[in-house]
Amino acid sequence: MATLIGILLGLLAWFLLRMILMGVYTVDQNERAVKTSFGRALRVPGGKTTLDDPIAEPLMPEEKSRYAYPQVRVIQPGGPYFKMPWERIYKVSIATMTVNMALDPENPSANDGGSRLEAVTKDQLNTGLTGQIRYRVSEANLYAFLFGIKRPFVHVVAYFVSVLRQRIANFQAKPVPLVADTGPSAGAGEVAPLAGSEMTGISINDLRKNLRDLNEYMDNECRSAPARYGVILDASLITGIDPPPEVESALAAINTAHNQVSSDISLAQAAADQRVVQSRRAVEIETLRAQAEVEPVKSLAAELAELHRSGPNILGAYLRNVRLALYGKAQQIFLEAGK
Repeated sequence: MATLIGILLGLLAWFLLRMILMGVYTVDQNERAVKTSFGRALRVPGGKTTLDDPIAEPLMPEEKSRYAYPQVRVIQPGGPYFKMPWERIYKVSIATMTVNMALDPENPSANDGGSRLEAVTKDQLNTGLTGQIRYRVSEANLYAFLFGIKRPFVHVVAYFVSVLRQRIANFQAKPVPLVADTGPSAGAGEVAPLAGSEMTGISINDLRKNLRDLNEYMDNECRSAPARYGVILDASLITGIDPPPEVESALAAINTAHNQVSSDISLAQAAADQRVVQSRRAVEIETLRAQAEVEPVKSLAAELAELHRSGPNILGAYLRNVRLALYGKAQQIFLEAGK
């Protein structure tokens, strides 16, 4: 009997010691934790799901039923906290991580060892993409990250790569902006294309010129990642788009010719604009000069009309005074002799 009591006391002491040593835990500042009881994550009161959170807004209507994950109680940084033996703690880091966009988590040797991601353009060129992805775990959807998907980061990278390749394959540059044609032959509302616009349409050039738009498109398309996988893509930065080696020299020659043509067209347009401005200025000067010559004649006519209205003899006196002034300045005077 004493032996049985000793065994029971030993088991009780072991159980208490285990609870004290293994039942106390802490959560670091860059971590969040979720507790499970008998394998079930503790939910927030009310049975809310991710559909009740703003992160579900980017989801399509047909996707919302598929990604309706329960909202769980998130244990904030601090401690010490206590858990029972049948409870388990899952900790995740919410720090922002940066990874090469060409990295394949399941096959590190793929994509040239994770250094270059291949994608096909609309004109069937196999290009190489380089860049980075910044991501972090979504605190609002820890259930999806911990329990919904076996390897959430693999899903996120695969989703990002599929969206990027689809965008590269269908990328269409924005229409070249038009400028108003102010030439003499231009009709009302006519527009003309900018210099060099006839050279657009090469897919790699379009992609390189619109890297900012491409990055913004990827950020917008990946806004549903937190609701899908519990991972937030803070930013995607595509830094390089390289053509295949066999067409790189030809593409460089095309770009050089395009730049030269654009430069020549710009210089010709600048010279033409300068001549137009000079012509307009010359017309303005001649117009002002003609107005200056006409203005005294108008003033004289108005003065004579005013004198004529004052009386019939005043105009004759005015003409006599004008003749006398002219006689005083003349060195010789020729008079017509009467017959």
